[in-house]
Amino acid sequence: MNAPATRPRTSRSTTGGHEPTLEIDLAAVAANTRRFVRQARGEVMAVVKADGFGHGLHAMVRTALASGATWLGTTSITEALAVRATGVDAPVLSWLNPVDADVTTACRHRVDLAVPSENHLAAVVEAAAWSGYRARVHLQLDTGMARDGAAPDEWADLMTTARRAEIAGHITVVGVMGHLARADEPGHPANTTGLRVMLSGVGTAEQAGLRPSTRHLAATAATLTEPETHLDLVRIGAGLVGIDPSESTRLRSALRFTAPVVQVRRVPAETGIGYGHTHVTDRATNLALLPVGYADGLRRDASEGAWVLVAGRRCPVAGVISMDQVVVDLGDDPVQPGTEAVVFGPGDDGEPTVYDWAHWAGTIPHEIVTGIGHRIRRSIR
Repeated sequence: MNAPATRPRTSRSTTGGHEPTLEIDLAAVAANTRRFVRQARGEVMAVVKADGFGHGLHAMVRTALASGATWLGTTSITEALAVRATGVDAPVLSWLNPVDADVTTACRHRVDLAVPSENHLAAVVEAAAWSGYRARVHLQLDTGMARDGAAPDEWADLMTTARRAEIAGHITVVGVMGHLARADEPGHPANTTGLRVMLSGVGTAEQAGLRPSTRHLAATAATLTEPETHLDLVRIGAGLVGIDPSESTRLRSALRFTAPVVQVRRVPAETGIGYGHTHVTDRATNLALLPVGYADGLRRDASEGAWVLVAGRRCPVAGVISMDQVVVDLGDDPVQPGTEAVVFGPGDDGEPTVYDWAHWAGTIPHEIVTGIGHRIRRSIR
């Protein structure tokens, strides 16, 4: 039996109608991309992992490339193949894969691969030798995070092995890459150390006979605050959608999240609200119910302190955020069901921003924008 047809979740409408809607402003993405293109000393890679930071993969790819980005970055090969499926010819890099990843398919679709260890390199070489493809690789150095990348004391051996594989015709070493642990703290000594480790690693690669053309270390924060880390390429993900982890630069937010009021009720003082009655009214008031909750990306741990904008007024969340719904306190001025509540947006009209929600939840804006659930209607404008 065929499943019933459903309306696509992404449309070109600019209004949310009577359902929760995430409006995606591609003009903001374009403006942010152009800013980084102007500021970078080298090329710009648009990092479109996690469905373009929750903004839609295809739209982000198209907009970033049209605005001056020349590379695209993802974590997994699966994400990289989704990028290739958009029909773009730009270089695409995938940098987080297990040793048994489908290297052959990646090579067939011209996906560059990060190589963080001897085991990964051996797997890439084996797949290349078997398939006849020559893999394009970026050798990945741990520059101070103890996370992804080869440890500095393993680096020289990896360079030697990579050079042998290149001579044998199995790989081409396109780049050397690293990542900074504290780039959101401009001027932190760890950033200077990370750059020094990176440049030393490039030197070791060259001593082994490798000639990587693309050295890349800086992501959004370092691109904005540490120009000496730019090297040949910068990787911009959060910055494309208006997030600066260093909070040193005002970028244009690309999201506006709205939800309709579905019910309004008048309650007396001493009314307990929601699970556990964590909030009890201290006066008679009007309550509005919104049909969104933590399944849609509203963090439950933001319940204390969060507010939304209804009819131009700040209305605090009352009680804990539930899976599918949240109650807000309207005070003495009720509104009609169907009235739009702005959960977050750029902040231009006094609404909360993703930075506000991150603060209330004790997290970072990245988690807020990538956490918006798939049942929320997307509207591209």
